[in-house]
Amino acid sequence: MAPPDWQTVPTARSWCVCGRDERVIGRRRVAALIADHTAHRDTCPLRTPAPERRKAA
Repeated sequence: MAPPDWQTVPTARSWCVCGRDERVIGRRRVAALIADHTAHRDTCPLRTPAPERRKAA
């Protein structure tokens, strides 16, 4: 990730339908939030398909 100007302070937001909503400022925090958001997508109870939600065969 590279901003157009290296003096620019990056910001990021991560939100999910489960109610998670986080905002951060700074390169290290943005990088950490990206990793955390990716991990959350795999574990979120509203995004993870439950066995009973599968389509009928």
